[in-house]
Amino acid sequence: MSDSSRDTAEGAGWGAAEPGGYKTLMPEHVEKLSWLNPKTLWAARNGTVASWFGDPTGRTRSRWVAQRAAAGARADKVIRREVPERFSFMVIGDTGEGDDSQYAVVPGFLRASRGTDFAVIASDVIYPVGSTDDYGTKFFRPYQDYRAPIYAIPGNHDWYEDLGGFMRVFCDDAPPLDPEPAPRPLGRAWWRALLWHKARPADEQRLAAARALRSAPEQRAVQPGPYWAIDAGPVRIVGIDTGLLGTIDAEQGAWLREVSRGPRPKILVTGSPLYVDGEHHPCAIEGGGTVDDIVRAPDHHYVAAIGGDIHNYQRYPVDVDGRTIQYVVAGGGGAFMHATHTIPRVSIAGVTEEDFRCYPLRGDSLAFYSKLYARRLLLRRFFPLSEAEGTAVVAERLGIKPVRSPGPDVRVTRRTRLVATLLGAGGRPDRTSRFRLPVRKLYTRLFSPSSTTYSPPFFKCFLRLDVGPEELRIRCFAATGNRAQEVDPPMEDEVRIPLSRSHHG
Repeated sequence: MSDSSRDTAEGAGWGAAEPGGYKTLMPEHVEKLSWLNPKTLWAARNGTVASWFGDPTGRTRSRWVAQRAAAGARADKVIRREVPERFSFMVIGDTGEGDDSQYAVVPGFLRASRGTDFAVIASDVIYPVGSTDDYGTKFFRPYQDYRAPIYAIPGNHDWYEDLGGFMRVFCDDAPPLDPEPAPRPLGRAWWRALLWHKARPADEQRLAAARALRSAPEQRAVQPGPYWAIDAGPVRIVGIDTGLLGTIDAEQGAWLREVSRGPRPKILVTGSPLYVDGEHHPCAIEGGGTVDDIVRAPDHHYVAAIGGDIHNYQRYPVDVDGRTIQYVVAGGGGAFMHATHTIPRVSIAGVTEEDFRCYPLRGDSLAFYSKLYARRLLLRRFFPLSEAEGTAVVAERLGIKPVRSPGPDVRVTRRTRLVATLLGAGGRPDRTSRFRLPVRKLYTRLFSPSSTTYSPPFFKCFLRLDVGPEELRIRCFAATGNRAQEVDPPMEDEVRIPLSRSHHG
């Protein structure tokens, strides 16, 4: 197996590496998606509108679920797949930008997915607003050579057009919902309806041509709605839809409690990770309780909770009453990279920095952003940090031993410290400055969305899960956009989880 970023700088994709062949998979013309373009921001306004005037996601979701039930979808929303007791599947999150950062993942994904029975997209299948017309270049084309079914759970961007495109593609071409009655003038619902971004009519010929790219019988997948469960071999995979604002409605919450019962080991896949960036986000359920309450309940036997939405990889092995649940962030499948260097030293729920894993490594993330903003701010002499300098200053700031040695000749200087501070690099919890916290939040909300680049290394990733009667194996593989990592995708993390009943008490 090739070197990973934990082994060498070349394994991370740095240096004079040979670019990969992913561009041959792309359309001739690719529209570059800019998250600083006012047109894009205006089209993706529904999350903000929902936070101001009330979130209609739960009601809309209930209407979609009722429509699918009327069309004959299973009431329990459980997909039963006939697979051997040993089988494998893929998880890839936040895929659909349709540019270099998405297509750079495809060659390695196809290699690592050989022999898998299906794949799951965890959040944000299509950017920026989940439009039906975008599925050709952002779903059907990139994954046309994956010869197995693909299931999906929606992210907030898939909801920006009320989930219409998602339901057509993944739920047996579900017809549009009937319009709701007009709201009372000047009330909150009236203002919301006035400002709401609404879907344009789909180009039916374009969609039909796109569908033809994944039309083989072995590629076909129909799911009962935006949330579902899959029974396969010894495990149950539970996928939940967290809508626009990262919560779930009471109806879905009741279903989640019901489908979580029983001794079968379970894996949660969610659009909103429960542990991320050193913080706990348990995900509220309308009417009371949280998703994490359900995951932690010993009788439900969850062994892992995997979430998209944040565009990198993180893993938190949390001890819950003597058993370990692996909380994973897996949103690095194709969109811009969310920084990891802004994550402070981890100390949460008994998880320490020694237990925590992330990709890209914080030093690589810092070097990536320093080079990016050196170009954008025309500060090419002062701002860029080498990967070794990024590694060294992050290790000093967090008070940890670096994962990959920066080398004996690398010095942490006043310049490298200043650049690290300006770029929001995380620190120790007892030393976090008043300045660094707001900069870290700005990175998540503003700077990271502007980090799209069109040349390697991209620091993308995806998961392969191998299931057996006694053990679940989760591996995170990297995609840099360089040929070496296309030919032999490096493994950035691996965890083995016992599935025997004795493990669950």
